[in-house]
Amino acid sequence: MEFKLISIASFIAFYGCYFVKMFLQKRQGIRTDQIGKDKTGFILFVEVTMKIAAILVFIAGLISIFFETGHSPAAVRILGAILSVAGTVIFITAVWTMRDSWRAGVSKTDKTRLVTDGIYQISRNPAFLGFDLLYIGTLLMFFNWILCFLTVFAVIMYHLQIVNVEEDFLLVTFGNEYLQYKKKVCRYIGRRK
Repeated sequence: MEFKLISIASFIAFYGCYFVKMFLQKRQGIRTDQIGKDKTGFILFVEVTMKIAAILVFIAGLISIFFETGHSPAAVRILGAILSVAGTVIFITAVWTMRDSWRAGVSKTDKTRLVTDGIYQISRNPAFLGFDLLYIGTLLMFFNWILCFLTVFAVIMYHLQIVNVEEDFLLVTFGNEYLQYKKKVCRYIGRRK
């Protein structure tokens, strides 16, 4: 029962942050959801497929939580709970740090700043890291093969979004400033010398 409560609380906090931020930005005239907007070709494919993967793993995660699928050993479930909570905290911190520069997807028309402070000093992509940890944690607590497949699929699509869309966009938009940042901070976690 405690794993179910931890998971539900993590989902509520994670997606509560996501949708409250979207709502607040919308009130300011900011279109947060840029996924698939004004995109073509491979970039459109990656963004739309990533969004589909995110929706599917979210639904499968909720079903797994409510039906309490899987019965992993206690140590695995505890690790899953830690990862889910960590992912939620990392995501909320990332969104908070980005302030009004945060978007879901990239926008070539919105002018934002390159955020390199706070949690972005130890991860170039903490919001994506948060998603990954939340879903890997959920998988460890409520393992089933459908959730496993969808978690792996979502993590791969998040990665493709980073390396094929986000990083290219940031390089074009911020040039040398982004290159210098990229040399100092790892894609997911850690700093370089």
